[in-house]
Amino acid sequence: MIGIFLIVVAAASFATSPIFTRIAYNSGANPNTFLFIRFAIAATVITLIMVFKGLQWPRGRLLVSLVLIGGVCYAGLNFSFYTALTLAPVSLVIVIAYMYPALVTLLSALFLKQPITNQKIAALFLTLVGVVVTTGLDWGGQYLGIVLAITTAVIYSVYLTFGSLSIREAGSVPSSAVIFISTTIVYGVLATIQGLELPTALSGWVAIALCALFSTIFGIICLFAGLKRIGPANTAMISTLEVIVAAALAILILGETMSLPKILGACMIISAVVILGKSEYRTAQVRT
Repeated sequence: MIGIFLIVVAAASFATSPIFTRIAYNSGANPNTFLFIRFAIAATVITLIMVFKGLQWPRGRLLVSLVLIGGVCYAGLNFSFYTALTLAPVSLVIVIAYMYPALVTLLSALFLKQPITNQKIAALFLTLVGVVVTTGLDWGGQYLGIVLAITTAVIYSVYLTFGSLSIREAGSVPSSAVIFISTTIVYGVLATIQGLELPTALSGWVAIALCALFSTIFGIICLFAGLKRIGPANTAMISTLEVIVAAALAILILGETMSLPKILGACMIISAVVILGKSEYRTAQVRT
């Protein structure tokens, strides 16, 4: 139950990222510059936490694994997702990207030998249908945007499934530190090649800082801590709550409207989380 709560909190914090991103873009920052500054701040703060707590840095094979997770998987999924949003309708990109729970469940069953229970199947079905109904379907996007959205789902599935092994071994804070530093280096190179476009207004800098501290550091630590407790398949399904929170923030902050299909889809996703929560609680009771 603690693991489920942590993933819910992580999903809520990640959902604030699009709001901060919109503010930063409106103030003149381009995607690579935004991501570089965001992860540079996150890497600095998490490194200070490492030093303050006296935590040990990962070494050897574990360090290499985490560097690849950050520099390839984490940087890659962010790049593909934010690029896809510029090439295809947002609703289409989100629907495709949020199909990753099905991929995670499949990979976990094939490679991590995690059982697929009837409750997980029901929760997965409700989650996928709920995401589709909530976001809607608009097939007018460009093919490159669709390919990048699929790439995002695939990379995130691999990231959650196989990255969970290294994250569990290294711990949430050391894992976050290495991943953030690796991601910062990648985006630093990309931003240098493309050219830095810094925010021209204070609101843009504030948005980037909040995105780094809340949407990134706080969210990823909760994600890793929850991932360690409940596994990648359950994490993937609960993380779809991000869609609900993001929609609510869009209504409250950006003035968007909430249609009946979106409300229905939100109810489906919440039902899936309830089913999964009961399943995890029963499993814990059996083990004790």
